[in-house]
Amino acid sequence: MFEALIRTIPDYPKPGIQFRDITTLLQDKQGFAAAIDGLARHYENNTFDKVVAMEARGFIIGAALAVKLGAGFVPARKPGKLPWTTISQPYLLEYGSDALEVHKDAILPGERILLVDDLIATGGTALAAVALVRQLGGLLEQAAFVIDLPELGGMQQLAAAGVQGFALCQFSGH
Repeated sequence: MFEALIRTIPDYPKPGIQFRDITTLLQDKQGFAAAIDGLARHYENNTFDKVVAMEARGFIIGAALAVKLGAGFVPARKPGKLPWTTISQPYLLEYGSDALEVHKDAILPGERILLVDDLIATGGTALAAVALVRQLGGLLEQAAFVIDLPELGGMQQLAAAGVQGFALCQFSGH
């Protein structure tokens, strides 16, 4: 169901990349609701203090899911976007490098955290967020995504870091 609502844009942001665009899913009120409900159902037997989501499309999914799960929301942003004191974690993308930041008081030691993003590819962004959460003392053992690109190995990278990932759908290729 979800795959049919997600647009594929070839050669974006560079040649060879098949960009999976969730804006078409978000525009469909039934599809968007079903995605949030599907993620929430998967975690209905878990309790989370906060949801941490990565910029930018992850914010949309993460904030909606945080409300549904009764948790707080923490944005993990690109450098220079947060207004207060932050901690930072660099990471590699399949097409470059970047960094994520969170406010240094966003997560308290011992808080249970669910990591959320729209898509997992190589796992670089997710692992950077995991490092930030753990640096602040948060307990992060679960991560949720709308899309998994299994050929790129991100879920395996998360598993190696002790994080169990879940995705609503998968796409083959890059």
